[in-house]
Amino acid sequence: MNFLPDNIDTYVVNNSQKEPEILQQLNKETWQKVLNPRMLSGAFQGRVLSMISKLIQPTTILEIGTYTGYSALCLAEGMKKKGTLFTIDKNEELEDFAKKYFNKSSYKTQIKQLVGDALDIIPTLNTKFDLVFIDADKSNYVNYFNLIINKMNAGGVILSDNVLWSGKVIEELNPKDMDTKILIAYNKLLNSDDRIETVLLPIRDGLTISRVK
Repeated sequence: MNFLPDNIDTYVVNNSQKEPEILQQLNKETWQKVLNPRMLSGAFQGRVLSMISKLIQPTTILEIGTYTGYSALCLAEGMKKKGTLFTIDKNEELEDFAKKYFNKSSYKTQIKQLVGDALDIIPTLNTKFDLVFIDADKSNYVNYFNLIINKMNAGGVILSDNVLWSGKVIEELNPKDMDTKILIAYNKLLNSDDRIETVLLPIRDGLTISRVK
């Protein structure tokens, strides 16, 4: 969902860096072959992720929610030459789709694709992270945060996607809507936890940047 008027949004996109060819191919094939293609980060947000990664120049990246691999490749653009990106997704059916594009890229030896429940996998990763991107099931955002916060290097950055949730976070809450309920709690957590400093950007469906102190 976009919160800007369409003409302003188009202007913003037209005056931002274009996505690399490999991501254009991945974007196109995702829309042609995969269910729920709107889950894709997309060209503009992908350039935002790339820019943030390039500014941080991380050695270690963790992505929770691989989908078809678009955002992982964007984040990898800023990774140091000897860096490693771990990306986790529980959807086995998309593993080969993402792997095909990872292998086409110049980061194929640096991307570690993990399939399974992130809540089980994260505790087994014996490393500290410079950059984390959370873009998976919203009902577990708080759980993911609690698992990764002690695995962050000082000055590390946690990116959280879809935190505006199509505007539902400011609407009257349906008691049965657990995703929205958790996201509201998550946004409050990010803005109150004294271990981090946070800014919520109204980019697409909401992107939060939290810096570990």
